[in-house]
Amino acid sequence: MTFSVDVTVRGYELDTQGHLNQAVYLQYAEHARWELLRAAGLPQEKLLADGIGPVQLEVTVKYRRELRGGERVRVTCRFDYGTGKTFTLEQQILKEDGTVAAEITGVAGVLDLTERRLVPDPQGRLAALAGNPDLLTG
Repeated sequence: MTFSVDVTVRGYELDTQGHLNQAVYLQYAEHARWELLRAAGLPQEKLLADGIGPVQLEVTVKYRRELRGGERVRVTCRFDYGTGKTFTLEQQILKEDGTVAAEITGVAGVLDLTERRLVPDPQGRLAALAGNPDLLTG
């Protein structure tokens, strides 16, 4: 399942050319990831109480179309798990007409905050805590 959240590009997020600053694309992606976790029943407080936290290990952004102030966009997010300690994040930022403005891919994990090591089964660990674990699978 692909989760999504809508965002409106704000004027203060624009660069000197009048389009969305490149760093803000990453902020939108981060926002969507946290909203996905929250919707699955995993707000930050619950993760911290369990002694874990999500970590981004790698990120790639492909900018496809510029975004300007006032545009509404949809930011998607999907977690794709393999068999190891990491999983893949697949995200898109879509304009209202469906045009892809950016593609964001990454590698993430779940960090044990005491041991400072990745947990061996991130999907299982998150699913065990989640109220709606179906949102966590791609």
